[in-house]
Amino acid sequence: MTTSSTPRKIRVAVIFGGRSGEHDVSLMSARSVISALDPERYEVIQLGITLDGNWLTGSNTLEAFEAGNVAGLDRVLPPTDPSSNQRVSVLRDTKMGEKFETLAAVDVFFPVLHGPFGEDGTIQGLFEMADAAYVGAGVAGSSVGMDKGIFKDVMRANGIPQVPSILVLRGEIEKDLNAVAAKAEALGAYPLFTKPANLGSSVGISKCVNQSDLTEGLLEAARYDRRIIIEAGVKDVREIEVSVLGNETPETSVCGEVLPSREFYSYESKYVDGSSGLLIPAPLPEDVEKQIREYAVRAYKAIDCAGMARADFFVEKETNKVYLNELNTLPGFTSISMYPKLWKASGLSYPQLVDRLIELALERKAQRDRTEHRRAA
Repeated sequence: MTTSSTPRKIRVAVIFGGRSGEHDVSLMSARSVISALDPERYEVIQLGITLDGNWLTGSNTLEAFEAGNVAGLDRVLPPTDPSSNQRVSVLRDTKMGEKFETLAAVDVFFPVLHGPFGEDGTIQGLFEMADAAYVGAGVAGSSVGMDKGIFKDVMRANGIPQVPSILVLRGEIEKDLNAVAAKAEALGAYPLFTKPANLGSSVGISKCVNQSDLTEGLLEAARYDRRIIIEAGVKDVREIEVSVLGNETPETSVCGEVLPSREFYSYESKYVDGSSGLLIPAPLPEDVEKQIREYAVRAYKAIDCAGMARADFFVEKETNKVYLNELNTLPGFTSISMYPKLWKASGLSYPQLVDRLIELALERKAQRDRTEHRRAA
């Protein structure tokens, strides 16, 4: 029997799926997050977003998404303004026809959405409009972290080394593919890398060793975004990653090294076969590791990140020169993902990590609540 002295469980709405090319990765991450939420502390509401953008919930929502059979789930009306008190409504069939029924208020939204419409500030804007607590970076941090073109400009402005790169538009590729290829080749010798500016999990990335590869890579990247990054290849590098956790005073984990099983750390080696090796902690000189962790915190603060991020670096083997590649504000959370593994190696277990992210979301909400939005009379 529940008494007034028994604390109410925290209601956490885990949101997964989404409209991006990383939909399936999101489901894998959500499986791990949901399994880590202590049922003694949390009441979990599962919210799935289809590739068409429909919000659904119901019994075993994640299993239905994994099976590709969501016909039995209920439509959800997400919160859109502060008066909703962070409540979500479900469309149900009644004797009087379809009717929205309100579910219990959500304490924290936990988006496990990778890529566009989840990691890029769009859903974060929805949460802000609804005055809801949510895990992860805000609108600005999410959008800048997601757009590799803008992110690189911000990093250069903050003195954080970047691999030479240019940004081109899909329209430029469609207008004159050869001209774009020539501009790309001016970056330096092959290999070159082409990638969508607003996608993650290595989706749409190509390693190009000649002009034929380059034209194919540009067309492939343009399938996923209207903004395409072309990067010079840095020869003989190590791929080093570090996890960042916190709001205004972020902390870093130990560094880890990725040993790609393929030509680079591809989608397949990350999520399909899990064949890439990981060295945790990464064998690095003390001064290089210190520099990497300092760059990670500086980058995190520069885009006003919050909650979490994984910072990915290249380190030249011969010179130990460090380049920051990107900052992932909603990194993979699967059982083989680097972000939680790095924290585990740093003394923070997966369940403890999830608990801390929820605490950070509530702390960030408390900070937002102190902000006045009306001019004093």
